[in-house]
Amino acid sequence: MNTALTVPNPLEPIQLLVLNAVSSPLTRTMYGVALTDFFGWWNQQGRPEFNRATVQAYRVTLETRHLSAATINQKLSAIRKLASEALYNKLLDATTAQGIREVHGAKMQGTRTGNWLPKAKAERLVNTPDTATLKGKRDRAILMLMIGCGLRREEVARVTLDHIQERDGRWCVVDLIGKHGRVRTIPMPPWAKVAIDTWTAAANVTAGPVFRGVNKGDHVTGESLSSQGVARCVADYSKKLKLQVSAHDLRRTHAKLAYSNGAKLDQIQLALGHASLVTTERYLGTHQNLTDAPADYLHLNFD
Repeated sequence: MNTALTVPNPLEPIQLLVLNAVSSPLTRTMYGVALTDFFGWWNQQGRPEFNRATVQAYRVTLETRHLSAATINQKLSAIRKLASEALYNKLLDATTAQGIREVHGAKMQGTRTGNWLPKAKAERLVNTPDTATLKGKRDRAILMLMIGCGLRREEVARVTLDHIQERDGRWCVVDLIGKHGRVRTIPMPPWAKVAIDTWTAAANVTAGPVFRGVNKGDHVTGESLSSQGVARCVADYSKKLKLQVSAHDLRRTHAKLAYSNGAKLDQIQLALGHASLVTTERYLGTHQNLTDAPADYLHLNFD
């Protein structure tokens, strides 16, 4: 019998420190799942020493499960964070921790194009909820906010009435904390503001989270809608129209429609909350165009 399985896991208390060090609720959830998976595998292996070789063996196991490169890299990121916290708490020496942090992730082959809706289908989606009901008013406001502002589903769940303020003569979602703790202000199209006002007036929402649960009797439950609730909202209407789009696809739809109609790339980057313009370019699938370059728009005259 392997006695290693009967003794307490010294790394489990560190897991809580890892999760507390992550600002994004979604990342915290994903890290929690990743570490739980790792500890399960680790126990099955008889709890080998937590070092580079062990983590590399775990990566091979993940690859044999045919997981995507993004999923594997996310799980490895959680383990690297675990190694850092273990070092700070003197459960690992610096050399071992560094070895774990330097384990290579899975290679991403090619660039994902993602999914998005053209203008006509985006309009169909937004017009699908039955606005004669309270739930329909809420759902239409959710869909309009996601397409109109490009918010992530967890950001939609966290938007409060205090976030919605007027700036430079227009309504915005102000000082929203997004992924990795980045704070941004997102301009809001007038039609999204009207949809939110229609919902909050009907639901008598005067403070706190904008979006609340609605029960089968079409009554507000008083509870803030979760990010999973936002995802279900998109999935339900997507299924109804046979569109096969997710909540994140509406964020991409916002970027694609804005860019195709002349929005500046840097402004799309700021609205989406991307740290790098390169990320936004990959997100949109844009490529350098040497025949229609920025240099052609300078319009300077010299002798």
